[in-house]
Amino acid sequence: VVNDEELKKRIAEELALERARRDSEAQKRRLKQEQTYVHDEFGKLLERERISSNEHLTRAILRERAATEEERQKAQRFAKQLEEKDRELKKHDAYYKEQLARLEERSSQFYKVTTEQYQKAADEVSARFKRYESHPICADLQEKILQCYQQHTQETLSCSALASQYLRCVNHAKQ
Repeated sequence: VVNDEELKKRIAEELALERARRDSEAQKRRLKQEQTYVHDEFGKLLERERISSNEHLTRAILRERAATEEERQKAQRFAKQLEEKDRELKKHDAYYKEQLARLEERSSQFYKVTTEQYQKAADEVSARFKRYESHPICADLQEKILQCYQQHTQETLSCSALASQYLRCVNHAKQ
């Protein structure tokens, strides 16, 4: 009887061990399946993130290319405007240089004509009027009177004889 009981106990233990082993293997399979599932899901998530990141990068690159193209076109427009302004300035410069040359030519002609007219008028005046040369009269007496007045500043009557002589000389020259 003991053997039967022991045998039952042993069979029960082996069955329990067998169940535990099967449960453990089933658990291992479930764990492996869960790991595979998580790995697959993680891979899908990473793939979605990579695709999203690539899309963002592609959009950013396209925006940057569009902005670069716009800047390039803007630069070309400004360059054309600058060239047009430069041509316009050169045209104005040539026009004003031409006007300046004309004005200088007119001024030169006017100066030449004016100079000729002045010279002609001066020659006519010289021909019409006789040159008059003036010489100081009674200069020696005038100088003597001045010296006398400087020497006799307080006694001006002392120089009256010279003054009378000077007046006679001037009256004589007038006649």
